[in-house]
Order: sequence, then structure tokens, then C-alpha cells
Amino acid sequence: MGRGKIEIKRIDNATSRQVTFSKRRSGLFKKARELSILCDAEVGLLVFSSTSRLYDFASSSMKSIIERYNETKEDPHQTMNASSEAKLWQQEAASLRQQLHNLQEYHRQLLGQQLSGLDVEDLQNLESKLEMSLKNIRLRKDNVMMDQIQELSRKVVTT
Repeated sequence: MGRGKIEIKRIDNATSRQVTFSKRRSGLFKKARELSILCDAEVGLLVFSSTSRLYDFASSSMKSIIERYNETKEDPHQTMNASSEAKLWQQEAASLRQQLHNLQEYHRQLLGQQLSGLDVEDLQNLESKLEMSLKNIRLRKDNVMMDQIQELSRKVVTT
């Protein structure tokens, strides 16, 4: 059974406040550790108790995390390191290669090539698209021809 919502306000009883702090601190640190493991994130967490006791968690070196934070704060455009940026561009390139492959395959199918892997429904969809394209091409051709006929008629009348 789920727990009920509590009102978020300062706990007056010192003992209850300390117990709650301890439990919630443990939960917070557990979440920070899970985040660093699951998402390969660099996590740094600092907590000071009401008695000024320091509790900290760092997925790597707290010093390096703080240095990175300070560098990023000074230059907000430097949020990605080179390897992260390289991974991002590699993923983008792979995605674009896949899109290109799909478009080339579709183009070949429109040309009537490489149809052996298509089932009846795919072939019917392709046929429908081709018929629609052919209809649009014929309509455009008819319009161009009508325009040319009208232009020639005007030239004949004026001469």
C-alpha cells in the first residue's frame, strides 16, 4: 500500500527531524549512486546537516567534479567533453547512414528494383503510391500542354 502525502514543512521535534534527515539522506545518496551507475553520469552530492556535519558522495573524484563544475560555470558553452561530443556525432552519423540506406532502398523499389523482399501489402502500397505519382505527373503534363497550346494560339492570332 502506498504512503500518503505529507506536508513539506520543518519538523519541530528534533528527534523526528534527525531520523527523517538520516532516512532521506540515505535515499538521496542511493539515488545519486544509481544515477551515476545507470546513466554513466558524473555525480557529486554535498549535504550539510543542521549540526554542520558534512555528508558527500562522488561517483568519481569530488575534486574533479567541483573543478569541472567551476569550469562549466565560467564557460557555459563547454558542457561536453570531446569524447561525449564524438559519441554524439557518431550516433548522428549512424542515424543518417540508416536514413540514407532506407531512402535508397525506397528509391530502388519505386524504380521496380529489389521487390523480392516485399509482401503483398507492401507491393499494394507501393503500387498505390506509384499510381498517385503517375496521376500527378499526367495532370502536370496536361496543364503544361494546355498552357503551350494557349500560347501557340495567341501567337497564331497575333500573326
